[in-house]
Amino acid sequence: MTYDRLVCANCAAPVSEGRCPVCRANRERLQQESNFLAGMNPTTLIALLAVLIAAVALLAHQTV
Repeated sequence: MTYDRLVCANCAAPVSEGRCPVCRANRERLQQESNFLAGMNPTTLIALLAVLIAAVALLAHQTV
């Protein structure tokens, strides 16, 4: 989830602006959570997707 569309319940401002301590804390938390996939190489993401598709295809083939 991106924080650019979230509105803070504390100050009613966009969280991406970080106007209050609650906004800044949530912005930091969301940035830390999103770093897992953001730091990955696009080739690695494509390879993981291919492995996932192959696993689903194998599972579907075995259940038939």
